[in-house]
Amino acid sequence: MYAVIEAKGKQYRVEPGDVIKTERIEGEPGSKVVFDRVLFVGGTENPLLGQPVLKGAVVEATLLETAKGPKILVGKFKRRKKYRRKKGHRQWYSKLRIESIVLPE
Repeated sequence: MYAVIEAKGKQYRVEPGDVIKTERIEGEPGSKVVFDRVLFVGGTENPLLGQPVLKGAVVEATLLETAKGPKILVGKFKRRKKYRRKKGHRQWYSKLRIESIVLPE
């Protein structure tokens, strides 16, 4: 069984046991996170489609860590003007383990 959830404006296809990276979620490592915006549940005899979300369906996850991703370098350049700028950016992310998918009654 799998589900499509919305977290921080992005959609993820998840199954129990999956480890996913999302935008930064506040909390301590080991804490529980509940996603209530479940858009679709499949992998069963009759798939469930939300309009836009399934009422009563939740996906439970455990927060493993919050860290920064790899450095992305951004450069500006104007020819013949001696203008060069270089900046770096590291995006925060959270790593989550999906524990269970709870269906509505």
